[in-house]
Amino acid sequence: MSTGPNRIFDDFAKLMTDAAGAAQGLRQEAETAFRAQAERFMNSMDLVKREEFEAVREMAVKAREENDALAAKIAELEAKLAAKKG
Repeated sequence: MSTGPNRIFDDFAKLMTDAAGAAQGLRQEAETAFRAQAERFMNSMDLVKREEFEAVREMAVKAREENDALAAKIAELEAKLAAKKG
């Protein structure tokens, strides 16, 4: 068993180690609570995730390209029909 100053230093070191562990646990708990609160806030604002936004954007680009192709095809068919009539 330690006596005197060594015992005090050992007890102090143990106390600091325990305090550091408690602080780490408190930090993790605070992070978890903050993330949960932030997620609830984001959900209440009806925001979309980046992945969902990118997927919809890609669909819109594809739809626009298809629309342009169809418009060109219609213009070509109208030109052919006008040529046949005239």
